[in-house]
Parts: sequence; C-alpha cells; structure tokens
Amino acid sequence: MNASEGGGADVAAMIAENRRRYENLKAAAGQVTPRALPTLSDRALGAAPPQGMLRKETIPGGWYWTARLTRGEALRLLNVAGNPGVSVFAWNAKDPSERYNSADTIKVQWTSEMRKGRVLLSDMGRALFSIIEDSCGAHDTVVGGSTPASNKRKYGDFGLRSTRENLVLAAGKLGLGVRDLAPVITFFAPVAVVDGGLVWRDGVVQKGDFVDLRAELDLLVVVSNCPHPLAPDAVFGPAPVEALIYAANDAGADDPCRNASPEALRAFENNAAYLQG
Repeated sequence: MNASEGGGADVAAMIAENRRRYENLKAAAGQVTPRALPTLSDRALGAAPPQGMLRKETIPGGWYWTARLTRGEALRLLNVAGNPGVSVFAWNAKDPSERYNSADTIKVQWTSEMRKGRVLLSDMGRALFSIIEDSCGAHDTVVGGSTPASNKRKYGDFGLRSTRENLVLAAGKLGLGVRDLAPVITFFAPVAVVDGGLVWRDGVVQKGDFVDLRAELDLLVVVSNCPHPLAPDAVFGPAPVEALIYAANDAGADDPCRNASPEALRAFENNAAYLQG
C-alpha cells in the first residue's frame, strides 16, 4: 500500500466515524425533542390583545416593517386574512454582525420544523427568538423569501414588491447593508419535503393564524409581508397583517422552549454567558 492509499483509508475511516456520531446524536435528539414540544395554540387566542401590549402596527400587503425589541418582549404576527407567508429576519441590536442563521437553526435542533417550543438561533449559537405561541405550526426555514426573479416566474412581473427588496430597504433604514442579510424564516408557509422536492401543502394556513416570538436578546427585527415563493397564489395580492409587541415573561428554568432539547438549553446557556460578559 502506498502513502496515498493509506491516507485515503484514514479519510474514509474518519468519514465513517463522523457519520456514526451524527446518526447517534440525531437518534438521541429524536427520542427527546418530540416529547418536549408543547401543543399548538388555540387560534382564538390570537384574536384577543395580549396582556402588556406596548405597540400595534398594521403592515400593508407587499410592504415591510422594522422594530427594536428588548429582551423579554414578544412580537405577535397575526395573519388576519391567511396570507401565504410573512417573512422575518433579526439582528443582535448591540452587535448586528450577529444575525439569524437558518442553517444553524435547522441543524442544531435536528429539524426544519419550526413551531411552538422551538428557538431561532444566531450564527453565534445563541437564541434570538423563542416561539412561545403558534396556532399554525407550518413555517419555512429552507426556501427563503421572494425575490424579483421569483415574482417574475410566478406573476410575470419583476416590478412587484419582494421580500429580498424589502430586506435591503429595511437594512438601509437600520444603518446596515446587503452584506448584513441572510436567508429569512417565513411564517405561515406550509412547505414540506416530498420525494426529495419541496411542495406547498394547501389548506394548512387559516385566517386568524398567529405566532408569538419572544426576544431572547435585544433585537433589530424586520418583517416582510410578501407571499412565499412556492405559494400557489396566481395573483399578487397579500392582505395586511398585524404586528403587536407586548411584555412577555422571561424564560425561566422550566420554560418549554429552553428545555425542548439539549441543544436549545445550550443556546440559552450561551445567551447567559454573553449577557454576563
């Protein structure tokens, strides 16, 4: 055996060992996490103003909205008309170089199914948002938001408003730029993986669906009210959605989002170390 052959065997063995560790960790996560997730919220809960409400805004169809959330405040997105998608992106307000990371949010929690009980992670391994209420349970972390190109394919018009353009405008308003952007999470977007492809599940999103996101750090947030690229709507016509900010309870030791998985707990521990630094 020559040196190159020996090296190839070593690499193959390392890959096999890494794969074994990955499968073991995934299996362990699968045994713990599903039992820890709370049930979805009653849709009727979203219709009532939350206690401790601080601010309420209406985001017109196709437009965007920015906000600064203090740690412990929550953002409710109320999908009054059942729009097929409302996209969100966030930065650490004290250091915007830290931002939402869809890939880490998925791989650290071993799932792309973001719903009540999950957390949205930054690229520094910290929890930015916890999903504390959620009537829908169907949100997309994979595809990303609409672009001029996706609008051209769907509606035949590059000129329609898109999430990509909304994020660029919002970033500029916040003193940030294109390099500060990354893929969004889109709520009320029931995308599923079927036979290796991505499909839209009709009939899942309903009028009055809502999601509540608790800020685990001080955050800069942008919300884009544009349809998801895979939504089957033939005409561009998103209705307004409501954004409500209210004072929520901090994540205590028994918080379901904090304890949904060992990985979520570690993210909160990372937050604690950061906040004490």
